[in-house]
Amino acid sequence: MLGKTANGLYWMYRSLERAENTARLIETGQRIALTRLELGESEWRSVLQSAGSLEQFEANRDELTKDAAIDWLLRDRSNPSSVLSSIETSRQNARLVRTALTHEVWEATNAAYMSARDVLARKVVERDLPSVLSTLRQRTALVRGMTHGTMLRNDIYNFARLGTFIERADNTARILDVKYYVLLPSARAVGTSLDNVQWESILRSVSARGGFRMEYGAGAGTREIAHFLILDRRMPRSLAFCVRKLHDNLGYLSRDLRRPSPAQSKTLHFERTYLSHEIDAVFDFGLHEYVQKALRLLADLSAQIETDFRFYE
Repeated sequence: MLGKTANGLYWMYRSLERAENTARLIETGQRIALTRLELGESEWRSVLQSAGSLEQFEANRDELTKDAAIDWLLRDRSNPSSVLSSIETSRQNARLVRTALTHEVWEATNAAYMSARDVLARKVVERDLPSVLSTLRQRTALVRGMTHGTMLRNDIYNFARLGTFIERADNTARILDVKYYVLLPSARAVGTSLDNVQWESILRSVSARGGFRMEYGAGAGTREIAHFLILDRRMPRSLAFCVRKLHDNLGYLSRDLRRPSPAQSKTLHFERTYLSHEIDAVFDFGLHEYVQKALRLLADLSAQIETDFRFYE
């Protein structure tokens, strides 16, 4: 496969996942903000920081308010990671690799773009925000469903999955960081009802509440939730699940090599060094520090994938 085709597939699905995940991040910030009524709107600085958009926001907007932050993350074309920009980028890449996609996948991608353009044509008022976010998530999920249901399990599929799971792991790490490091008011709140409500919001934001309750019941606490989102290989948005899938898909792409590719070796290092311990070791290391290390490893892995498969040749 040509490197530019692999690149288009990788970024098509990475951008699509980013759109859904940014919508989830907005919802997380909104839910957590509701538990902190005594504070002002400046806490949205923390959400922008975790989204990696704070510097660009400050360069493009005069004042940081809740409405401005949500609008920036949702629909501002000056923000290349906004939901609208990400879906547009996904569609552009889909057009470049149109012959590698099934008709159903292309139609679902195009429909996701048309829907996003319609619902984000004007600023979203707060009362409409939940329904808009739900619509955006459903449209991106439809593309994923069509991919699972109609695509051959070949190199095309594997590059699509690499983009999906790199972005998904990155998002889970960032949502954890929003909660634990930035939005938690103080160390005194750990273990309180406020802490529990915020963790509940995190579970909802990654569609993990039902699975978590099924596994742990209603009495589980902070460590169980963190374990579920970081180390549980059954949970499809956990770091461990995503890194394992990255390793598997890289293995399929490297099956003709005599030894693991550099990117595959990096996933093995990630698993063995950072995803094979108990959750207490993560907290001893420091959850924020651990998340930041995971984000650096994922960025390094993404760069290695681009190098290994010659994306720009």
